[in-house]
Amino acid sequence: MNHLILTHGAGSNRNAPLLVAVANAFAAQGTEVSRVDLAFRQQGPHGPPRPGDAARDREGLRAEVVLARQKGGKRVWLGGHSYGGRQASMLAAEQPDLADALLLLSYPLHPPNKPQQLRTAHFPELKTRALFVHGSGDPFASTAEMREALKLIPAPTRLLEIESAGHDLGLKHADLAERIVEAFYQQL
Repeated sequence: MNHLILTHGAGSNRNAPLLVAVANAFAAQGTEVSRVDLAFRQQGPHGPPRPGDAARDREGLRAEVVLARQKGGKRVWLGGHSYGGRQASMLAAEQPDLADALLLLSYPLHPPNKPQQLRTAHFPELKTRALFVHGSGDPFASTAEMREALKLIPAPTRLLEIESAGHDLGLKHADLAERIVEAFYQQL
């Protein structure tokens, strides 16, 4: 069985409506899904992660992948929204054989209005195929910036642009989730 481990952004948790919709859409296709809280969220229900939390957050994701493989996951995919997706991609760059594919929702390419502060240092080390889902109105990157950044990644990538959506990818999560699942399976 395929297994997707999905996590949240900096201001959210595993029960974010977008994650629930994406998890349900993958489950409807026969994929087992684990929505997980990152370590920083397990420490408290509110507030963003601190800079020192990132390594623990990645270690928690690594442990989830190992657990999914022990349960017999044929293919194990790793993904997340914003900060969670960034941590998933960094983990995949650190351990290229860990996950079979990445699902990155609203990757935070740079802080809003700070395009010079790119979060791409690990992209050249990323050997895991990835689907990036990006809203055309996302303040964390323009679509053109995302396209340019993806050129740094040696693995196969695909960009699914959601027209007029912001960082939250819009409010029609169920419809969007079906598009994401379809694009993800096409990327494999």
